Amino acid sequence: MDQQDVFERHRLRRKLRWWRLLTILAVIIGIVSLTISNDNSLITGDHIARVEIIGVIQDDDELIARLDAIGDDSNAKALIVTISSPGGTTYGGERIYKAIKRVSDKKPVVADVRTMAASAGYMIAAASHHIVAGEASIVGSIGVIFQYPQVSKLLDKIGVSMEEIKSAPLKAEPSPFHPASEEAVAMINNMVVDSYDWFIDIVAENRKLSRQDTLKLSDGSIFTGRQAAKNGLVDSLGGTAEIRTYLSEKNIKKELKIVDWPAPDISSPNFLSLALPNIVQRYLGVEQYSLGELLSEKKLFLDGLLSFWQISD
Repeated sequence: MDQQDVFERHRLRRKLRWWRLLTILAVIIGIVSLTISNDNSLITGDHIARVEIIGVIQDDDELIARLDAIGDDSNAKALIVTISSPGGTTYGGERIYKAIKRVSDKKPVVADVRTMAASAGYMIAAASHHIVAGEASIVGSIGVIFQYPQVSKLLDKIGVSMEEIKSAPLKAEPSPFHPASEEAVAMINNMVVDSYDWFIDIVAENRKLSRQDTLKLSDGSIFTGRQAAKNGLVDSLGGTAEIRTYLSEKNIKKELKIVDWPAPDISSPNFLSLALPNIVQRYLGVEQYSLGELLSEKKLFLDGLLSFWQISD
């Protein structure tokens, strides 16, 4: 046996060891996942369901499915939606708002405002029957914004131009490569105003406010919980005790346990599909996937209309 054959046999043995290790790891991860996964289907007995909506609001199919499951679960006698959000995409807020409304058609729903419920964060809070906030919580910022970058001056400085041929003047407008025309500004403004009117209607209907009173509160202003309780955007100040008091008025027993319905995490079966590409890449060099990149697949990509307070540049 020559040296090349020996080297080839060693190489094959190393590959075999890695495949065996991969198989063992997959089995271990699968067993652990099935054992300790956050499977909401395992929640039994009468309880008060609670979901958290934290951070930037986006179109979230998993959250909406979870809310629908709570609405259909006869053991979940009520829903608490804990909110700490500056807002996000208007469409994402719309879908979550409608999902919470579907639950509210079947059982009592309370919004528990923590740090803030601003813009789309307040939109989803308005879907509840009752809003409880802290005295220093940030509430409001009712409105819609459309933002786009403008880099035409920078391109002029470096001597770069962007030429375009398009089917109509308003196609792909506004553009970051040239100032918007009056027609483009009018088009976007009409879209913003239409969504803003829709947002105002939501607040007026759910908070039992006149449109005139709602308009006074919908200039983008933010309020403390104390101020919001006075102007009608919040029902009461406090926390769990006040939530339980309200729910008791809706014939929900005070001693009923509050049970979190969490989103799946890395202990769920989904973790296996996330982890395996990284394992393959690390040990076999097959694909250049990063587990960190996979786990951050929901990082912020905001486009279109925003309902957001203090969005960073």
